[in-house]
Amino acid sequence: MNYTIFKPDTIGALASTLCVVHCVATPFLFIVQTCTATCCDAAPAWWIWLDYIFLAISFWAIYQSTQNTTKSFMKPLLWSLWGTLFLVIANHRIHWFELSSNITHAVAISLAVLHLYNLKYCQCQKDQCCT
Repeated sequence: MNYTIFKPDTIGALASTLCVVHCVATPFLFIVQTCTATCCDAAPAWWIWLDYIFLAISFWAIYQSTQNTTKSFMKPLLWSLWGTLFLVIANHRIHWFELSSNITHAVAISLAVLHLYNLKYCQCQKDQCCT
């Protein structure tokens, strides 16, 4: 069996990609949702909680990935992208300032690409990693 799918970078890339799909699908959810006068701007609670589920999964994936990476620049890049994604999602809920939703998409895509890069080029070759 190929255990590549169980690596943290694979899970992180998948979670980031699903996050992008979730973010892109949100406007379509509102279009197809039957609106009443009181609920036109509200998303279902389960849909909103997906943001936090993706953040939790990506936090775990980044933590695990940083334990096994061989490149020193990967740790700060992964954590800074996760922190940026966290702040952008928090801003979207709290409305500190106006941001385009494209920023969320760009950060999530960047995080997925970084996970894929780390999976391909930055893995330890032995059981013991010397980072």
